[in-house]
Amino acid sequence: MKKYEFTGETKTNIFGKTLRRIKASISFGIVEVGKLGGWIEKEENLSDENDAWVSGNAEVYGNAWVSGNARVSGNARVYGDAEVYGNAWVSGNAWVSGNARVSGNARVSGDAWVSGDARVYGDAEVYGNAEVYGNAWVSGNARVSGNARVSEITHLVVIGPIGSRNDFTTFYRDKDKEISVSCGCFLGKIDKFIQKVSKTRGLANGETKHAIVYKLAAELAKTQIDLSTESED
Repeated sequence: MKKYEFTGETKTNIFGKTLRRIKASISFGIVEVGKLGGWIEKEENLSDENDAWVSGNAEVYGNAWVSGNARVSGNARVYGDAEVYGNAWVSGNAWVSGNARVSGNARVSGDAWVSGDARVYGDAEVYGNAEVYGNAWVSGNARVSGNARVSEITHLVVIGPIGSRNDFTTFYRDKDKEISVSCGCFLGKIDKFIQKVSKTRGLANGETKHAIVYKLAAELAKTQIDLSTESED
């Protein structure tokens, strides 16, 4: 028995695509039988195997494919030739399009966009107003957020575990073609990050090991991240 069916309800989205609402015909994963789902254009958009699901007002259309145990929820959009699979979750107002792939345990949320030939996988998170596109790969424990603009592998550096919490720190190119930092509760420009490290990790007679490591990480990011190159979406 198929895990979902069409309810008969349709709508036309902003791109003129006719979408059909789905409903669970059996219980699977966290979805109970009879649960209303989101909107897809055709059966080829959502796998009938495993626990993949589209919920809320989310839309999946074009040649996009959601499979494995992946979820698309909220007002998210997945379209073009994009694929979401594994245990990935696309939520909020996020859009995934083009030939983009979101997989593993990755999360794309907020108002984030992932497009082009971009890959987001592992335990990576893309959120806020971040845009990941072109040939970018975001993986591991990366946290790309704020106003990030990442279109090349060289637009991103993840360093860790470092610091008192043995956490990962992500440095990335932002919309101003400067370097921003995501580290714990800190989100901002790299110069502000260095100032904060000096203020909170410094000692009267010198700097702590953690302050030194964070500053070295920042210097590495400044050397590695290329602020000039740009991939097309």
